[in-house]
Amino acid sequence: MIYLDNAATTPMLADAVGVYQKYACQSFYNPSAGYREAQDIAKQIKEAKERLLVKLGATCGDIIYTSGATESNNLAIMGSRRNGKWEYVFSVGEHPSVYNVAKELEMQGFKVHFVGLSSTGEINYEMLASVVNEKTRLVSVMHISNETGAVNDIQRIVGVIKDKARNALIHVDGVQAFCKVPICLNAFDVDFYTISAHKFHGPKGVGALYVKNQKLLKNIVFGGGQENGLRSGTENVAGIMAMDYVANQIDILSNYNKVQALKACMVKILSENKNVNIFESKSPYILSVGFKGVNGETLMRALQDQGVIVGMGSACSAKKSGNRILESIGFSKEDVKQRIRISFNSFLSEQEVAQAGKTILKVYNEIWEKVK
Repeated sequence: MIYLDNAATTPMLADAVGVYQKYACQSFYNPSAGYREAQDIAKQIKEAKERLLVKLGATCGDIIYTSGATESNNLAIMGSRRNGKWEYVFSVGEHPSVYNVAKELEMQGFKVHFVGLSSTGEINYEMLASVVNEKTRLVSVMHISNETGAVNDIQRIVGVIKDKARNALIHVDGVQAFCKVPICLNAFDVDFYTISAHKFHGPKGVGALYVKNQKLLKNIVFGGGQENGLRSGTENVAGIMAMDYVANQIDILSNYNKVQALKACMVKILSENKNVNIFESKSPYILSVGFKGVNGETLMRALQDQGVIVGMGSACSAKKSGNRILESIGFSKEDVKQRIRISFNSFLSEQEVAQAGKTILKVYNEIWEKVK
C-alpha cells in the first residue's frame, strides 16, 4: 500500500512509540502532583516547551499544550474574544476548526469579515487590507492550505494588518507548515501559532498553541488551572514527550528537498495525460489534481483497490458536498467533484511515488474509457 494522504494524518515515527510508551507506562506521573517523580515530569515538560520555542524560531512567548489543532484554534480565537463592537477577519480558505468558529462568532453578533482567495490559492492581500480597521480584534489566516498547498506570505499579511490596525491580534494556523517549512516567529511577529503532532509523524490527540503574550488570552476550559490557567486538565505527558521527540528528529530542509523531488516526479507522470489538471502550489507536500470526466471519489475508491490511498481534501469535511476553498479559487462545482488531493511525506521513495503515479493514470484511463 502506498499512502498519499499525509495532509490528513501521518504514520507515527517508530522511535516515538517507545517514547510514548515510556511516559505512559513507566514515567506516568501527574506533573501537578507534589512528589519528586511528578515534579521531574513537570520539569521535562517545561524543557520540551523551551525546545519547541526554538523550533518555532521564537525567543519570547509561551507554549500551551492542547489536544490538537482544533482546540488550539478555538483557544486562540475564542480566548481572545472580548465584549464590545469588535470585528474579526478570516480567510475563506480556513480549516473547519477556524472557519466554523468564525461562523459561531457571527452568530453571537460580532461583525465577521471573510476574505477571498486569489487564483494562486493565497489570501487576497488587497481585500484583506480593505476590511482591516481599528475595530479589528483578531485576524486568523492559515500558513499553508491543507487543500491546495498554497503558501500565505505571513510577513506580508502582518504588514498589511499592522498598517491598518496596530493593536489587532494575529493568529496563524500552522498545522501544514510546522516541521515542513522553516518557521521564524520572531520574524513573523504573530500573536498565536497552532501546531498538531499527528501532521508531522507524532501521536494523535496532542498539539500546541504558541502565545506571544498570555495576558491577551483567556481560558475557555475551566478546571485545575494547568498550562498557566489557560488549559485546565491533566497534561497528556506521553503525547507531549512523543511530539517533542519527533519535532527534534526532523531535518526540515533535507525533507523539504526530498519531498520537492517526489512531487516533481508525480507531476511529470500525471502531466502525460492532457485530461489531468494540476493546481500549482508552493508547498511540495500537497498536490491538488483534477481528472476530466471522472468523479474524484470514484477514482479515490478505485485506487484504494489498487493499493494507492489518496485524499479528497480536508478529512474534517470529506463527507460534505462542495468545497468552499476550491470554489473560491475559481473552480466550478463540476471541477471540484473531479479533484483529488495527493500529499506526501519524506519516508516515501521516488520509486513508490512513480508507481503510484502510473497506477493513478492507469485507473483513471480505465474509468474514462467507460464514461466518456
